[in-house]
Amino acid sequence: MTTILGIAGSLRAASLHRDLLGLAAEELPAGVFFELWDGLGAIPPYDADDESPPPAVVQDLVEAIGRADGVVFASPEYNGSVPGVLKNAIDWVSRQGVGAPLRGKPVAVIGGSPGQFGGVWAHAELRKVLGVAGASVAEVELSVPRLDQRLAEPDDDLRGGVRAALGALAGVHVPA
Repeated sequence: MTTILGIAGSLRAASLHRDLLGLAAEELPAGVFFELWDGLGAIPPYDADDESPPPAVVQDLVEAIGRADGVVFASPEYNGSVPGVLKNAIDWVSRQGVGAPLRGKPVAVIGGSPGQFGGVWAHAELRKVLGVAGASVAEVELSVPRLDQRLAEPDDDLRGGVRAALGALAGVHVPA
């Protein structure tokens, strides 16, 4: 069975990106299991002096990524870029001292915003950061404008975009 790990880049209790990952869990291809990792807010600021051994929450994330066959990051855009807490987590797991579980790992970036642009700048930055960290970044794009409205009543286009991202990670073609 294929396992996809979902990580939301927002800490909000009512996170649209956690909701988007909930939609992803509904749209899984056959034979794919979805796991949500929700410990982002507990990760301390990256400090190389604390790398060995890493904090327990970082080790938990390293192990979750290691178990997964692919990772989908659902990220908002803060000031035109990646949320600091998400970038910090990637900094931690990119380090050789913690095993660099992203190296060669298939990843996809999805997300949106309540505004008109859908987080495209943050998603481009996140794909770049993940690529530098050694991940195998899927060539799918899902940046959803008016995400709050679109999640209220997900249409076929949104569901198809989510299926395409998951299919890219699972190594299967999923019709949009």
